[in-house]
Amino acid sequence: MSDFFSSAWSWYVAIATVAALIFCLAMLIIASRRKVVPGVDDNSTGHVWDEDLRELNNPLPRWWMVLFVLTIVFAAVYLFAYPGLGSAKGSLSWSSAGEYQAEQAAARQEMSVVYAKFSGKPFEQLAHDASAMAIGERLFANNCAGCHGSDAKGSKGFPNLTDSDWLYGGSPEAIVETITKGRNGVMPPMAAAVGTAEDVRNVANYVLSLSGSPHNAIAAQLGKAKFGACAACHGPTGGGNQALGAPNLRDKIWLHGWGEDAVIAMINQGKNNQMPAHGTRLNPEQIQLLGAYVWSLSQSKLVAANGQ
Repeated sequence: MSDFFSSAWSWYVAIATVAALIFCLAMLIIASRRKVVPGVDDNSTGHVWDEDLRELNNPLPRWWMVLFVLTIVFAAVYLFAYPGLGSAKGSLSWSSAGEYQAEQAAARQEMSVVYAKFSGKPFEQLAHDASAMAIGERLFANNCAGCHGSDAKGSKGFPNLTDSDWLYGGSPEAIVETITKGRNGVMPPMAAAVGTAEDVRNVANYVLSLSGSPHNAIAAQLGKAKFGACAACHGPTGGGNQALGAPNLRDKIWLHGWGEDAVIAMINQGKNNQMPAHGTRLNPEQIQLLGAYVWSLSQSKLVAANGQ
């Protein structure tokens, strides 16, 4: 907010708040001085309905005045103790952010007992622990399912976590790093490096041919030589590079769409795909259980074999 508002706004809010309280108090004092002597003062406002129904201007009831004064006193005490006068923090230095952090710390402390029994255990062992997988599944539903789907099979632009195709590697260490730090996969637009629009089309068909997908064989043969512009990341044979997060072009897994048009669009426009880091949302124990759950999704056969 500091990028949009100067400190003058803080002073404006503080002055307006104090002025409103003073105004309310002044109005109460003025109203309390009003006295009406029965039989002497004409306490009518001059408004008459149905010939004999007059609107009176009686003083405020004392109980109402007392309650109003108490609300002003309460407001003054509140503003002294809590933030409310512009950017002033109040004598208690309370904040919603601090309250949230305290609640999170208390929750972590309470859950530390639960996570303690899983600490230090390898993924292979955690994958056979029903209670560990139950926690991992709930963590996945709360933090990952929004992008990867409740079944973890992903969708266009969001990787399928149940297959064996890992952009950055499927080892326990790589999965933990991905969850903790996030990933930012960038493919720059390559049309200028490839050549003409016809060259781009030929390269797209060559890429399709690497996985045995339907393609134009003649165009693919012409595009083979131009594929050198892509080999720096995807490798000379199109096998990908997990160190860079470059996809394997030899399988039939198409993260951002399949077919000649989709590949041409990727070459022309590039792609910037980002997975956010969860290291600030989840503690290391949670990341360990979540990572073990994600790892188990693509290791179902191994997990089943080791569990027998």
